Amino acid sequence: MLAVLRLSHRVFRDKRISTHLALTARAFGADEFYYTGEHDSHLEESVERMCNEWGGNTKVEHIESPWGFIEQWKNSGGTIVHLTMYGIDLTDKLFELKQKEKLLIVVGGVKVPGAIYELTDYNIAIGNQPHSEVAALGIFLDQISDSKARKKRFENAKNVITPSEDGKKMEKIE
Repeated sequence: MLAVLRLSHRVFRDKRISTHLALTARAFGADEFYYTGEHDSHLEESVERMCNEWGGNTKVEHIESPWGFIEQWKNSGGTIVHLTMYGIDLTDKLFELKQKEKLLIVVGGVKVPGAIYELTDYNIAIGNQPHSEVAALGIFLDQISDSKARKKRFENAKNVITPSEDGKKMEKIE
């Protein structure tokens, strides 16, 4: 079980980045995408539309507060991974993380509260330079799945791309 929690979504300022996080989560194998901050039905509809067209069934849900949600995840036996450039390099903990059955990957928003660093089981860095949380999530999910998630074909897809060196090849499935 893989889930992603996006902290502090702001509709006007973060609509594209949060949508890209959700779409990356879907494409790279996350079962669920949660977000805090402002509720955004457009974000939810975008991911639902993408699942309808391209397959998958990633659940998207707004959470009022991360604190109780994180605590509940831990109490149910889950592991919390916070992606931060201040963390331990992913390669140092990758084998250990692959052994976990239920992961919640937390990605920041505005300013991540210090308590998140203490609540999480792992503070993991993809790199120790400023970078996009979308890139960090994509790399994390790719590595945790041994690059299998990005090659996955969704069973309920209406659109399927055939990889090609010289053009676009897409099949519509009815």
